[in-house]
Amino acid sequence: MKAAFIERTGPPDVIRVGTLPDPVPGPGQALVRVRACAVNPIDTYVRSGAVAAPLPQPFVVGCDLAGEVEAVGHDVAGLRPGMRVWGSNQGVLGRQGTFAELAAVDAHWLYPTPEGVDDDAAAAAALVSITAHLGLVTHAAVRPGETVFVNGASGGVGSAVVQIAKALGARVVGTAGSEAKRALVRELGADAVLDYRRDDLPAAARAAAPEGIHVYWETQRDPDLDRAVELLAEGGRIVLMAGRDARPAFPVGPFYVKCCRMAGFVMFKADRHLQAAAALDIGRWLASGRLRVPIDRVLPLEATAEAHRLQEAATVGGSGALAGKIVIRP
Repeated sequence: MKAAFIERTGPPDVIRVGTLPDPVPGPGQALVRVRACAVNPIDTYVRSGAVAAPLPQPFVVGCDLAGEVEAVGHDVAGLRPGMRVWGSNQGVLGRQGTFAELAAVDAHWLYPTPEGVDDDAAAAAALVSITAHLGLVTHAAVRPGETVFVNGASGGVGSAVVQIAKALGARVVGTAGSEAKRALVRELGADAVLDYRRDDLPAAARAAAPEGIHVYWETQRDPDLDRAVELLAEGGRIVLMAGRDARPAFPVGPFYVKCCRMAGFVMFKADRHLQAAAALDIGRWLASGRLRVPIDRVLPLEATAEAHRLQEAATVGGSGALAGKIVIRP
């Protein structure tokens, strides 16, 4: 099979595209013919070595995939050859990745692709939508009528948070750094959209949510927790899913006096049953059109190194050059 892989960690140039042996599904696994996969920031951290992880050699990069089942191993129920599936959780924790023509995947990480949802959309939605669902439902327990503030609402996870929060009955205030991106966030359903670069952002946020923020979702690498706690309502919750190296100041007194909570989590460490429950909702919302993850561009497998450069520049360098996910078609 053709695959994008590395034999050592390093910059994007360590990614090679070549031929590897076809994987064979083991017990509990399905062999998937990959039609689309998507780039995530974690892919670049693993490839660069910024996140220390056990890597099979050679290591196929990538977490997300969509395609159809080619074969199943022993003890697989619910999947059959020809069935369209999508999923995530590959390329981490010692598992092989997805940027290849074929991938052997534990069956419990695969979900049926709804009729009418194409592979590009399913792959783009995978990691970011599961992350958004886990944060809003499992960790923040958002309720209808509450206000969710999404700092960085135009990114992959942020755009999923906006739409899933709306699907759950919440009111959404989002931020984005350019007028084009703010227009996208409005199009995705946010009730108010602010420029996160403005000096008076706290005042603008209070005007948009005079009763306070119930859930403050932070996507940025350097969170301003003083501002977050200031904006929270009584009993408010903060959700963190970025900022691996951040060491921000923390307003202990205001946080506990308001009876607030904060959750930090990593999607691919979440229980598979929680992820499967999230996938049920995600599939339903994708099929109904209530959830769509913006795609910035679609590239061939040969452009995987370029895709990593673009993602890294956006995530680490703050280039602002991406307005959605990068999808790769093997």
